Amino acid sequence: MMWENFTEALYTVFQLKTMLLMFLGTGAGLIAGAIPGFTIAMAVILTLPFTFSMPPLQGLATMIGVFVGGLSGGLMSGILTGIPGTPSSIATTFDGFTMARAGRPGLALGLGVWSSFFGGLISAVALVLLAPLLADLGLEFGPWDYFSLVLFALTITASLAGTNMLKGLIAGVIGLLVRTIGEDDINGIARLNFGMDSLKAGFQFLPVLIGLFAFGQLLSDVKDRVRARQPLMADTGKAVKVEHLEAIKTIFRSWINLLRSSAIGIFVGVLPAAGGSISNILAYDQAKKASKTPEKFGTGTADGIIAPESANNATAGGALMILMALGIPGDVVAAVMLGALLIHDVVPSPSFITDNAVLAYGIFIAFFLAHPIMIMLQAVCLRGFLLVTRVPMYTLAAVILAYCAIGVFALENSTHDLWTVLIFGVVGYAMRVLKFPIAPMILGVVLGNMAELNLSRAYATASDMTMFVSWFVLRPWSAFFLLLGVFSVGFPWYQQAYGKKKWTLVYIPLMAMFLALPMFFMQGKVRTFVAAALLVWAAYALWKRHRGGWKLEAVDNHFAEIKG
Repeated sequence: MMWENFTEALYTVFQLKTMLLMFLGTGAGLIAGAIPGFTIAMAVILTLPFTFSMPPLQGLATMIGVFVGGLSGGLMSGILTGIPGTPSSIATTFDGFTMARAGRPGLALGLGVWSSFFGGLISAVALVLLAPLLADLGLEFGPWDYFSLVLFALTITASLAGTNMLKGLIAGVIGLLVRTIGEDDINGIARLNFGMDSLKAGFQFLPVLIGLFAFGQLLSDVKDRVRARQPLMADTGKAVKVEHLEAIKTIFRSWINLLRSSAIGIFVGVLPAAGGSISNILAYDQAKKASKTPEKFGTGTADGIIAPESANNATAGGALMILMALGIPGDVVAAVMLGALLIHDVVPSPSFITDNAVLAYGIFIAFFLAHPIMIMLQAVCLRGFLLVTRVPMYTLAAVILAYCAIGVFALENSTHDLWTVLIFGVVGYAMRVLKFPIAPMILGVVLGNMAELNLSRAYATASDMTMFVSWFVLRPWSAFFLLLGVFSVGFPWYQQAYGKKKWTLVYIPLMAMFLALPMFFMQGKVRTFVAAALLVWAAYALWKRHRGGWKLEAVDNHFAEIKG
């Protein structure tokens, strides 16, 4: 019976009309993702009305193509212009744009494309094998666990701040402050609006992102006449070729980074309301922390492109897992797909795969197939996108700014969003001039609303302050993320002192021991086994350090142990 359902799904997906629609959807997603301000969610929403008259599988296959294409399209704009086409490509710009301006745009684009491809395939395999298990994991999270997860994510500002941690923390706090402007989502009380009705709705994330990245970057690029007349890339005389083979070789050499980042993407995708905008930054941060040369991140290193791009495509697989198993959308795009299923009287549930086997297998096949289609289309389209590097900056700035304005205005047909772009464009330019990092502020803006919402929900469930605080410590997942956040804050100092101070010899083993404790209180034999394995490894590592006389040279392969 299972083989018959799979064969029927395979036949439906490989019909000529379905394949053509998937090609069109993926191509539309690539274009939408490459245009700053035109989000993946917007592209999928525009696609939805065209799927009403289609069979459920055909319509979902089309939207999956848009989804996958959009996730990969965002890297083009980010790498070539320094402006992420989508929020899920924010971290890609940190090293991708730097590598492109250093004269290797072909390698940067190749790394982004193939990292997206491999990350998507890994999540497709996980979608088939791990959907029930990971969906159950997502059900365990309450508001306390989500808030602790956000606190852990905010510790990433320590790594994204570079050499000036104080400025990075200030930027992160400003980002959190921006999200508090407007009406409270729980009580509807206006805050920090200074009596202006236009500020009651607050600042939308996308206009803020475009202002900080796009407008701020454009102002920096055209601040003088000489720079404005130059092309985006200094060397435009040579034909730029996408280095596919070299990119694949580089990715295979960093296979641990690829697997780790894909796993982060899948995990974040399973968490409702998280999405690629968080997973790509988390993966970038973990890749930097596990690197032997963290100081190279931000200067155009390959690992800084592999990590975020494999993570954001893997997030799509995680979002589809939780959608199919429980009917909980992992992000906005999954919510639109849920609406498409409900329109066709298909209700996702734990028995979805059993009750709608053909549709479920069809979704698996379509998601897997969308990634090779994306590679084929990008292999053709990337050459056209590379021509952007030969356009003078003043021309390119005008075109990009026009697209940004159209995309932002189309969100809610509001001039308030256009003013938001202008205001935060000036803020972004000022931060660049004053050497403040942009990434921590973006992280604060991304996570601020999620943090406040879950903190309010957690407080509403507690009868007194003692219970409110104790739940954060006593709940296993919350305690796990809080402990992870504590060690994450200290990790930059650990990397600076590694090989120089003896306390670095116990840092990683102690982290493993502390993280094992909450895992013992989680449900399931697998997590108990993992916790026991962490304790055994930590004890062995400490014994090995003690036997070696706590000598720094005794841990030459320490970072290799972390990566493994």
